[in-house]
Amino acid sequence: MTPPPVAVLAVDVGNSKTDLALVGPDGDLLAAARGPSASHQAVGLDAAMDRLVELSAAGARLAGLDASSRPLAAVGVFCVAGADFPEDLRVLRQGLARTRLAATVIVKNDTVAVLRAGSPDGWGVAIVCGAGINCSGLALDGRSVRFAALGDISGDWGGGGSVGMAALGAAVRGRDGRGPRTSLERMVPAYFGLRTPDAVTRAIYLGRVPERRILELAPLAFEASRAGDAVAGAIVDRLADEVVAMAGAAIRRLGLQLAPVHVALGGGMFRNHDQRLLERVEAGVHAVAPRATVRPLDAPPVLGSALLGFDLLGVPAEAATRVTEMLTEDAIAHL
Repeated sequence: MTPPPVAVLAVDVGNSKTDLALVGPDGDLLAAARGPSASHQAVGLDAAMDRLVELSAAGARLAGLDASSRPLAAVGVFCVAGADFPEDLRVLRQGLARTRLAATVIVKNDTVAVLRAGSPDGWGVAIVCGAGINCSGLALDGRSVRFAALGDISGDWGGGGSVGMAALGAAVRGRDGRGPRTSLERMVPAYFGLRTPDAVTRAIYLGRVPERRILELAPLAFEASRAGDAVAGAIVDRLADEVVAMAGAAIRRLGLQLAPVHVALGGGMFRNHDQRLLERVEAGVHAVAPRATVRPLDAPPVLGSALLGFDLLGVPAEAATRVTEMLTEDAIAHL
């Protein structure tokens, strides 16, 4: 049988997008593409699999390969937001097996891709803070820890949804007298082309503004915080404290307080490199693990999926170095 033309089909599925990379056995980046979310929780399993097949075909065409070839890759590594429980993993593996995209299929939570991309040694702690928040940790001896990350019902606060809702709540309360005055009273309604925070509340209640768009307000909280708004600053501080709570819990549960542990920060909340957020997170993590290195991920998480595939295949270190150099944010085609 002719071997697949691609060594690793690397995929990172988020709540808002899907990144895919086709990587050769020598570390050459054959193609990288970004498409809509293929989250089984957001669009359903069948639609998610269809989107992965379509994006894989687009990547194959970019690489000059036969888009209908099956399997397309020797190993497919799919790091998926919402792959939280064994039930999720089983359903995703079954769906991916039907696509025949890869001879061997690996499914992991999206935090694992961030950890592998952000830790040069492959172990440490990763926080993903995008629409929601999640964390995973891996010790050098193979012990691991993760959180359910199901939102309110698992005790979570953080990510764009929480920050956006806090911004809206602060705007409403500042305007009606229940809370301190804040520039968010003006910024939040202006974002939706409305006049008052209460008008935003009514628009969401009546369905004129979809509730999911609340997460779009998160950048306003950061903007107002940087401009000196104390209320917005408190929202940013709360987010930092939640990140520290998750990272600190993972570090303690793995017994890494005295280790030179890497803490990788991935997701949209970290991509603007807000100094207030990052400095508070770093200080909080160092209070738990003084030798820790805390750093926002400077590569797309799909790189972590590619490296996990290489780990499985046992390719030379030079190939991993090559794909790390090639698979940058700028290399991903937006489809």
